[in-house]
Amino acid sequence: MSHYAGLDVSVRHTSICIVDACGKIVRETRVSSDPAAIVPILTVPGIDCRRVGLEAGPLCQWLFSGLAEAGLPVICVETRHMKAALAAAAQVNKTDRNDARGIAQMMRVGLYRPVHVKTVASQEKRTLLAARKLLQGQNRAIENDLRGLLRSFGLKVGPTSAGSFDARVRQLVDGLPRLTAIIRPLLEARAALRTQFAVLHRLLLDLVRDDPVCRRFMTVPGVGAVVAITFQATVDIPQRFARSKAVGAHFGLTPKAFSSGETDYTGRISRCGDALMRATLYEAAHTLLTHTHRWCSLKAWGVRVAQRRGLQKATVAVARKLAIILHRMWIDETEFRWGAAPAAV
Repeated sequence: MSHYAGLDVSVRHTSICIVDACGKIVRETRVSSDPAAIVPILTVPGIDCRRVGLEAGPLCQWLFSGLAEAGLPVICVETRHMKAALAAAAQVNKTDRNDARGIAQMMRVGLYRPVHVKTVASQEKRTLLAARKLLQGQNRAIENDLRGLLRSFGLKVGPTSAGSFDARVRQLVDGLPRLTAIIRPLLEARAALRTQFAVLHRLLLDLVRDDPVCRRFMTVPGVGAVVAITFQATVDIPQRFARSKAVGAHFGLTPKAFSSGETDYTGRISRCGDALMRATLYEAAHTLLTHTHRWCSLKAWGVRVAQRRGLQKATVAVARKLAIILHRMWIDETEFRWGAAPAAV
C-alpha cells in the first residue's frame, strides 16, 4: 500500500506523520532534525512512501539533500501555500504534531506547490553573497554611527570617500584624547571589516571570471559581477522556467491583481520571491537608466516609460525586463543585443 509522510521541521526536532492511501495514520513520532534520524523512520519494512513533504525553511535544503540521497521522493512545499492549506483545515490547536498530520494529508491528495531546492554550487554562491552583504552592511553601520557620535560634539565628517573616511575622522578627533580613545576601536573594527570584505569580493570576482554564463550576463548594460552571479545562483537551473516571462513574476516584479465581484484593480508589485535578487535587479536597472551613456533599445523603452509614469516605476519595469532578458540569454547562449540606433535622438 502507498504511504505519504509529512515532516514538521524545527531546529532541534522534527515531527513525522505517515498516512496510508485512505488517510489513516500509520505512524507518528518525533526525532531529531537530522537525515540520519529521519531516514530510518521512512524506510522501515511495510512503509512505501510515495511522497515525503516538508516545508521550506532554514534546514530544508540540508534535509532535502539527505532524504533525496536515501532515495526518498521528498518534496519541499512553498511556505505561504502550506500556511493557507493548514489554515483551511480548521485546526483548533496549532502544534508540530498537527502540522505534520496536515502536511501528510496534503501529500496524499496532491494539494501542494513544490519549491525548487538549489544545488550545492548555487547554495555556496548565495552564502558568499550573503556574507559579503553582511560585512558591507556592518561597515556602513559603523560609518553612520561614527558620524552621529561625532556630530554631538560639533564635529562634522561631511562627504568623504571610503578611502579617506578614516583619515578624516582621525583629523577631527586630533587633540581630543578621550574622544580619540573611544573612536579608535571603531575605526580599527571598520578597517578589519573592509579587509575581510575585500577578501570575499575578490573571491566573488574570481568566480565570475571563470564562469562563461556570468561573463555573458555582463554584456548587458547595468549588469556587473554582483548582479550576474546573484542571478545565476538564484535561478540555479534555467530550464525550470517554461517561459522567460515567468522569471519576473517569480522575483515579485509583476503587479498584484485583485478581482472579486464588482471590485477589480491592479496594485503594486507583489514583492514575492527572493528579496536580494529583486533589489539587485532594481539597482542594475537604475544604473542602466541613469549611468549608461550608450544607447540601446532597452534603455529607450525605459526612458519612455519614465516620461509617462516616473523614474521609480520605470526602474521596476526595466528590472523585470532585465530578468527576462538574462534568462533568455542563458537559455539561448547568446549575448545582449544592443539594437540599431534611432534615426533621430
